[in-house]
Amino acid sequence: MTTLTSVESSLRTRPVPVGPDLVIGGQAVVLMAGPCAVESYEQTRAAAEAVCRAGGKILRGGAFKPRSSPHSFQGLGRAGLEILRAVADEFGLRVITEALAVEHVPLVAEYADIIQVGSRNMQHFPLLWAVGETQTPVLLKRGLMSTVQEWLLAAEHIAHRGNHNIILCERGIRTFETATRNTLDTNAIALARQLSPYPVIGDPSHATGRADLVLPAARAAIAAGADGLLVEIHPNPAAALSDADQSLPLGAYPEFVRQVGKIAAAMGRTVE
Repeated sequence: MTTLTSVESSLRTRPVPVGPDLVIGGQAVVLMAGPCAVESYEQTRAAAEAVCRAGGKILRGGAFKPRSSPHSFQGLGRAGLEILRAVADEFGLRVITEALAVEHVPLVAEYADIIQVGSRNMQHFPLLWAVGETQTPVLLKRGLMSTVQEWLLAAEHIAHRGNHNIILCERGIRTFETATRNTLDTNAIALARQLSPYPVIGDPSHATGRADLVLPAARAAIAAGADGLLVEIHPNPAAALSDADQSLPLGAYPEFVRQVGKIAAAMGRTVE
């Protein structure tokens, strides 16, 4: 069994290619932005246009939504995937979206450039095995109450099935603190980069749960060594069907990109 102490701390990050001209884990900090959930074609297209205008390359959006309440919006399913792919292709963007179950993997892989395994599914081992049997890049979110060791071993379940195109995502963990949705563990970003060959990105939206804290948390993630950010933006956050409080309005996104670019530059990196 692999343990943290058995992994060499001098490992170099293995860049993950996402298409012919984009890698995650290279010199550039890669931003992935879009709505928490795909709600309509118009909403998703507006977000994609904002991502494109800001120089972004990857559109995020949920077609299958794991919600705490069964009465909350659960996503549009295949229709949401079709919308994501259509608007991403229009603006020359890649797509990242979540697969909730083993049976979703072939369908999501048909439409997405990166398959996301969410926090609640970090130790859903059959799902990890299923995405491991593809060669599609996989973004693995840390469980909200998982240790770094458990997170890295979950990644090994994917790699053990043959897929080494893995991106780790620190999305905040549950602590005793209730002032924010979660607690962004910047220690884990720095540590995972030392202990693992996989790129590590931060999710300041889920980590804070507050739009006014997304930028400070994003700065901290990049300063800790994050190779990218996963950020929620929405044309009308107040009307969002999920995660309204943590979504940035589209008009705020260009300044967000400019501000995180300053931290990236201080770290000797650029923003993609």
